Amino acid sequence: MADPRHADPHRSAHVDTFARDHLPPPEQWPELVFELPELRYPARLNCAAELLTGPPDDRPVFRTASGDTWTYGGLRERVDRIAHVLTGDLGVVPGNRVLLRGPTTPWLAACWLAVLKAGAVAVTVLAQQRPHELRAVCEIARVRHALCDVRAVDDLAKAEIAGLRITTFGGDAPDDLRTRTASGAVPGTPYEAVDTAADDVALIAFTSGTTGRPKGCMHFHRDVLAIADTFSAHVLKPRPDDVFAGSPPLGFTFGLGGLVVFPLRAGASALLLEQAGPKQLLPAVAEHRVSVLFTAPTAYRALLDELDAYDVSSLRRCVSAGENLPAATWRAWHERTGLRIINGIGATELLHIFVSAADDAIRPGTTGVPVPGWHARVQDERGGPVPDGEPGLLAVRGPVGCRYLADPRQREYVRDGWNVTGDTYVREPDGYFRYVARADDMIISAGYNIAGPEVEDALLRHPDVVEAAVVGRPDQRRGQVVVAHAVLREGAARDADALRAFLRSELAPYKCPREIVFLDALPRTATGKLQRYRLLDAPDPNPAAVPGARPDPLGGRA
Repeated sequence: MADPRHADPHRSAHVDTFARDHLPPPEQWPELVFELPELRYPARLNCAAELLTGPPDDRPVFRTASGDTWTYGGLRERVDRIAHVLTGDLGVVPGNRVLLRGPTTPWLAACWLAVLKAGAVAVTVLAQQRPHELRAVCEIARVRHALCDVRAVDDLAKAEIAGLRITTFGGDAPDDLRTRTASGAVPGTPYEAVDTAADDVALIAFTSGTTGRPKGCMHFHRDVLAIADTFSAHVLKPRPDDVFAGSPPLGFTFGLGGLVVFPLRAGASALLLEQAGPKQLLPAVAEHRVSVLFTAPTAYRALLDELDAYDVSSLRRCVSAGENLPAATWRAWHERTGLRIINGIGATELLHIFVSAADDAIRPGTTGVPVPGWHARVQDERGGPVPDGEPGLLAVRGPVGCRYLADPRQREYVRDGWNVTGDTYVREPDGYFRYVARADDMIISAGYNIAGPEVEDALLRHPDVVEAAVVGRPDQRRGQVVVAHAVLREGAARDADALRAFLRSELAPYKCPREIVFLDALPRTATGKLQRYRLLDAPDPNPAAVPGARPDPLGGRA
């Protein structure tokens, strides 16, 4: 008698159907595109099983700063043991949502793979998130199981989430996952991957937005492979001998792709760093011979100051995303290293990068062209085409699309079959896409449209400016005025007049900031995204002041 699970090849393997039940209605989905042959996946697919298949057992897969090395064989065994514990002792069934929390370690990556192999839904959050944030995620996704690094369990316990069963890993307690998986009571036999449908939900990634209720982005098993088979395969072009590393955590889809999905799909390895700020990245690159680096524009600029102290000759690929990459940063990195940073734009809603360019196709100051397998265009608010050379809203579609978890904002993001990312772009006549601003970051002052990132780019061309953020503050006379926030290199004088004079030589007069505020650091989320609303909400102690010196409401002085 045939297995009833295969009577319908598209039948969900989920016993807990919450995720599928709360997908947006089909008419609110974007159009999906599977033009590349490699994107035509079979109806039954478990992405964790696919990622773990292939490389020989003795090939390294995960490395740590302390020198520990996991092989593919060791990873497979650990993933299977964790899956046995999940579905045995812990009672996880296909479709259950499992929260994953901790710093970037091989154990966290193994837990993620085990959850997916067991047919459950991974909800990876950041180790830095506070109890109220964790509570909101668990309420929205109705999470009842959590695997948490023992060092990050306190805030999860403080969240007091009703019905949540927390299992720690990385400790020595009898009920710790590491202890359980080492126990003779756990089967040492391979775990047979749950026969999930390609369109079963594999993960829910929550947006790290700066305001409002977080949005859960639901992605399928085939989506996990699609980002590797588009951006990674066609733009990044990794090799089995590559060593990946980077700053984004696994709770950020930029990091999940760059540090787990892409290296495993290529049979390569990744250096997983618990601390991955600019001060840790360069020593790690030198010591572990990292060849592929993922980080944000701000980090690349910060790395330039220490570059001469470390051997980075092993690097062959550098990827930037998360924020716009200023041309000045790209050129400075290229001049110092000879490496061309691969710029890209991605979104949690679409899992990873969809517009990019590499090697000789790179044009500094632009993001690139649609990644093979993706389509992009620039449109107006009504969805009509915008001529080349004029700004409009970036709209994309491809093999992955936005599917919010029971959220009315689905209608805002998906319009007429396109994912509208909220970014203002210009499509150049030669087909390259140039970033202008976030759609809500365009400053309109006295009738002029001023793109904040353009002013930021000019600020970053000053040798003393390390970071910059520009916002439009409401103004009765002009509608908005441009306010620049700058972080200077250590020891530099906070001279607003000198910086303003420099900007007048770089920008049209109407684009120059009315005020310059000096900060010790820009406010950012745990994923590194700039929290512009905190700059906008900062109290102005002297709103009638003319441009010039004034107290800095966030701690410095201009």
